Amino acid sequence: MFKHKNVIPAVVLLVGMPVLGLVARAGQGSAGLTNADIIKMAQAKLSDGIIVAKIKSSPCAYDTGTDQLISLKQQGVSDAVIQAMAECGTSAGGHAKAAKAAKAAAAPSAVAAAAPSAGAVTEIGVYHKVGGEWQSMDPEIVNVKSGGVGKTILTVGIVKSDVNAHINGAHSGNQVQSPVEILIYTPEGVAASEYQLLRLRQQKDSREFRTMTGGVLHASSGDTKDQVQFEGKKIANRTYVVELGNLGSGEYGFLPPGGALTGSGGSVGKMYTFRVQ
Repeated sequence: MFKHKNVIPAVVLLVGMPVLGLVARAGQGSAGLTNADIIKMAQAKLSDGIIVAKIKSSPCAYDTGTDQLISLKQQGVSDAVIQAMAECGTSAGGHAKAAKAAKAAAAPSAVAAAAPSAGAVTEIGVYHKVGGEWQSMDPEIVNVKSGGVGKTILTVGIVKSDVNAHINGAHSGNQVQSPVEILIYTPEGVAASEYQLLRLRQQKDSREFRTMTGGVLHASSGDTKDQVQFEGKKIANRTYVVELGNLGSGEYGFLPPGGALTGSGGSVGKMYTFRVQ
């Protein structure tokens, strides 16, 4: 004959077994928890806290495609639980896959190294790639030749002087390979289109070019023969990438706007030069 004190523990054990067994059995498969396991727990009226805790402590093999998310919602799974499923992983071996993805993200890929971010560029200037990294070009001093001044052209009310200028040295210290990719970090309020790209004529111990002060002369004339047309693609604030795949070998330079090329003999400015091999 059973004693009364033994009945209560037995009843408690029997009542608790379905819920405990449900949580224990969910996700016992080798692949981990599935959508069906989550739906089963949700329809058994387990709290979101219990289900989320189970998700966080178990491997997962969820399918969180658009149709599957809608199906989960329709079958009574809460938004909090669905979010925990999505954060766990979207395919078999969720935790293992997440760890693998995190490790891969921590080590930059070869593709990422080949296309570096311009985020590290914070100083005004012109840059070219060296070993997959943007490296600044040191500007060279430009001297205006006194013999090149005298001719003026009036265009839209602006007098532009024809300037002959030269840079000491037969070659630039910046050597680049074709196709050429340049990054320009401009002053505030200045666009890459305000820079001039000029082909430099090599002399024995210098490089020379002809340009127009006060702006670029948009005309077909001998005064513009040293100018090279280019387009700058804006990728961030004050940051432009210029692709020059069609340049031939030779000496080139970017002349920034607002330089000191006044057209007077001896006046100086600066230019970011490079040599295409």
